Amino acid sequence: MDRRAFLGTGSLAMAATGLAFSNEKNRLRVAVIGHTGRGNYGHGIDTVWLHVPETEIVAVADADANGLAKAKSRLKVKNGFADYREMLKVTNADIVAICPRQPDQHREMCLAAIEAGAKGIFIEKPFCRTPAEADEMIAACEKQNVKLAVAHRNRYHPTLKAIDRYIAGGGLGKVLEIRGRGKGDRRGGAEDLWVLGSHVLNMINYFGGKPISCSAMLRQNGKRVTKADVKQGNEALGLLAGNEVHARYEMQRGMIAYFDSIANDGTKNAGFGLQIIGSEGMIDMSCDVQPLAYLVPGNPFRPTTKPRPWVPITSAGVGKPEPLKNLSETIGHHVGLVRDLIDAMQNDRQPLCNMYEGATTVEMICAVFASHQQNSAAVTFPLKERGNALAKL
Repeated sequence: MDRRAFLGTGSLAMAATGLAFSNEKNRLRVAVIGHTGRGNYGHGIDTVWLHVPETEIVAVADADANGLAKAKSRLKVKNGFADYREMLKVTNADIVAICPRQPDQHREMCLAAIEAGAKGIFIEKPFCRTPAEADEMIAACEKQNVKLAVAHRNRYHPTLKAIDRYIAGGGLGKVLEIRGRGKGDRRGGAEDLWVLGSHVLNMINYFGGKPISCSAMLRQNGKRVTKADVKQGNEALGLLAGNEVHARYEMQRGMIAYFDSIANDGTKNAGFGLQIIGSEGMIDMSCDVQPLAYLVPGNPFRPTTKPRPWVPITSAGVGKPEPLKNLSETIGHHVGLVRDLIDAMQNDRQPLCNMYEGATTVEMICAVFASHQQNSAAVTFPLKERGNALAKL
């Protein structure tokens, strides 16, 4: 089934996917991997399973002893391990939750989970650090038919389908461009591109289709980034440089998309998300908030004496009350995401936000570095450079 068709027909009917595991002995076994002080447990990637009755947490691993003790208590589980590899060997887990936010660990954790026989993986973003790592993780999943879902929770929001319908019906007129921004806080620039921009780029991928090319520039305090600016980034992200990012993407569906991030930009995080700009209106989407999106009707480039209200968009459509009462749990707390993963495992399909989309997001990020390294020339996808091009500045 097409990913948008699934979103429209069943993304929030996902509660029904647990019926095959309605009795306790059939519950799917979940092993949780965290690492206190090294990315911790992500944003609820560990605790979501407590709210999904068709699963049971059978063990947790954390190399930090105090963190492990707290995790065992929080997750109501007796089995704790200092070494996640040892846990995977003995637990016979159906699903492995890879929780640390720091992505330098994701490749090894993913490969270990696959080798141990897991058939489902739920992984915190960013998916990994380079296209090369993504290639290896995807190849291993494909070989063993493992279903992997990336925790880009906005990607699962039912309002996306309402936006699709509105655009398809001509509500925006001609779609002119997509503009995305990070939070623009102290992490603005390359770190923001990775940590928060990954959410935005994943949404650009959804609306725009696959990226075709990218041209980009990194700046440090207003000057073009040079080799002297490159250093190991925070959050174990690998080589980073620049407190400004300016990127332009040509997308498969004909749209041009932009991503910008400037450190301490003064917006108080209000720009975190994207805008779809059309000749007859603009849709503004802010990540991780309710409502997810607003319509600002009218030609965005023409002055007017009339007010331009920001009209909420819900899963029911523009200006309509939200009929779904459990979005905070289903989307915000990942319940719908993991039930979609379970359904994908049951029905041998790809999860809604799968490893291929995770890899595309990583490649869109690394394309910024590759373009900058080539004097901001447009680089095409798939990237020839499968590592981090900042190493070649």
